[in-house]
Amino acid sequence: MDISRESIGNGIYLNKVITHKFKSNLISINLIRPLERSEVSLNSLLSQVLGRGTTDLNSKAKLERKLEELYGAHLGVNISKRGERQVLRISMEWADSRFTKDETYEKEVIKVFRDILFSPQMEEDKFRESLVEGEKKNLINKIESKVNDKRTFALNRCIEEMCKGEAFSIYQLGYVEDVEGITSKSLTDHYKSILNDSQIEIIYVGKDNSLIDGSLVPEEYLDRKNIVEVPREYIPNENFQKNHIVEKEDVTQGKLVVGYRSNIPYEDNLYSALLLGNEIFGGGPNSKLFKDVREKNSLAYYVGTNLIKHKSIILLDAGIDIKNYQKTIDIIQTQLDDMKKGDFQDEDMEIAKKAIKTSSQSIIDSPHLMGEFTLGKIISKDGRSLDMMIDDIEKVSREDIISAMNTITIDTIYFMTAKEVEYNEGN
Repeated sequence: MDISRESIGNGIYLNKVITHKFKSNLISINLIRPLERSEVSLNSLLSQVLGRGTTDLNSKAKLERKLEELYGAHLGVNISKRGERQVLRISMEWADSRFTKDETYEKEVIKVFRDILFSPQMEEDKFRESLVEGEKKNLINKIESKVNDKRTFALNRCIEEMCKGEAFSIYQLGYVEDVEGITSKSLTDHYKSILNDSQIEIIYVGKDNSLIDGSLVPEEYLDRKNIVEVPREYIPNENFQKNHIVEKEDVTQGKLVVGYRSNIPYEDNLYSALLLGNEIFGGGPNSKLFKDVREKNSLAYYVGTNLIKHKSIILLDAGIDIKNYQKTIDIIQTQLDDMKKGDFQDEDMEIAKKAIKTSSQSIIDSPHLMGEFTLGKIISKDGRSLDMMIDDIEKVSREDIISAMNTITIDTIYFMTAKEVEYNEGN
């Protein structure tokens, strides 16, 4: 596997992961934006409008028909939240010409991919109003429906409360009231603006291909000025007063989310120990939480933790019987205290290291995961190879884990309970 990175314009980079392992090739173009309330809804709506066609393929039906002709090439246009960044991504995966015996069609694949961003369907130099209005309705429905998935909704609510005043609290799909105010003109103006000042990362995973070069970006964008730089996320060192949020919804199962902060940034040598400590604490079926909260005490339908790399935040979420709230909280706190005291086995460390290693090594088995891994390295400015990252995990000691876990403090407890239940903290 050959990995390279080159600048092809001001703030525009071409990243290649050359491999013959896969039967398909994958390319993505990523516009990296600051996660800001002023533009989050615009970026989200733009991703939907761009996915509806190009100047030549000026309807969703025509676009889909063309993709079918290209041996079922798959186009994706989406928006994601990476720390305090919002990434607008356009990706294309297509069958390698070794298997189609048709090398010329790859030029058509690349043209469609390129046109999605740089030649979208417009009328009189702006997005068609009927298209924008239709996608506004679709986006509003998507935002309003977030409450339907109660587990994800609870996680998002905890983040909103925990990170009030921080960019990370912003919902990646945007806000209904902001979407409603977007016009065809304002969306077009924003589209032109971000093409001219975004950091653009092109990531290719597949066989060596002469079509993957600087011509992917039109020449007029290569010498852009004033590229927006997204600063490193804020990692607070101070201890926060614990928040306790209780909300009532139409649920029969309580949704508990506990937000913890650590002051260890991902650049720190101790971050690998935090990653490993989280795995032992709540990262999987061998974790302390799973064994004690779910299996031993039968208090949770599900329980686990997730370490959010860019903010050094650990989110614990569990589905519990509402009456078991306080007992569950007490056991969770006991398990965390045990981690801080070093009350875990060498076997726990080895199982956790193996789990992280296995998960990391699976990256090389998927072009999508390879692309995600590459983008993650770019955003975090991490020059380590995958093997180096795994090696750093292997080197983590018990003392390192104890040190890392002792930086963890509770910031926010969020509990979603049933509307008809009278709830008092501590009962």
